Amino acid sequence: MSGTTGGSVLEAAGIGVRFGGIRALDGVGVTLRAGEVCGLIGPNGAGKTTLFDVVSGIRRPDEGRVLLDGEDITRRSPVWRARHGMRRTFQRQQLFGQLTVADNLLVAQEWRGGGGGLAADLLAAPTRRRYERRRRERASSMLHACGLDALAGEYTGALPVGQARMVELARAGVEGARVVLLDEPASGMTDDEIRQLKSVIRHLSDQQGCAVLLVEHNVAFVMDLCSRIVVLDLGTVLAEGTPAAVRADPAVRDAYLGSAG
Repeated sequence: MSGTTGGSVLEAAGIGVRFGGIRALDGVGVTLRAGEVCGLIGPNGAGKTTLFDVVSGIRRPDEGRVLLDGEDITRRSPVWRARHGMRRTFQRQQLFGQLTVADNLLVAQEWRGGGGGLAADLLAAPTRRRYERRRRERASSMLHACGLDALAGEYTGALPVGQARMVELARAGVEGARVVLLDEPASGMTDDEIRQLKSVIRHLSDQQGCAVLLVEHNVAFVMDLCSRIVVLDLGTVLAEGTPAAVRADPAVRDAYLGSAG
């Protein structure tokens, strides 16, 4: 499980989302602390992806608000959130298939620019060279942490699902992530890849102090990795607590875990 956690980084409070007459989320609240790995589980249709959409800015809630480091970001765009340290992966991979694994990580850092514009690029200005060196060092370090060194030159469009998911995680964590939202990160992975995935997530939380919220149907993976679990059912929070407490909760067993819990 994740190690020591710090202060609150992300808070979703009183989130309500309606689709016509259907309440997809009804007063849902989740708080994440720095260095924490929190699991979000529940049956299909519980509202997990809808909550991710609200937190990441893809969908604006009908009620409630989202705070990042205490600042209300409910009306902020997904781009603004990404540039202020919030990263997200999706159930379906969103890589640049025509680029190599290494270039996917380099592109993720390009939004800051290198300073000096086109002239600095053409003249290979010292500031631009220093920026480029740091950018490549960060990419190389993250590739190594994710066990992707041997794939750095491979095109991501040709990678199997498990490796592609690992590249997405590497891209999410390559630069200054404060919060990482992982949507079914273990889906399609082999046992060895899942072990590597756990190691990388722990690296993000323990070494970088990143807050991680993940949706995952692999209950054993969630129970082993997360220090806290939030259970959604029919758009509301059914239970919240340590893995042991959630596993033992009769309401959670009836609604989701069943005899497999």
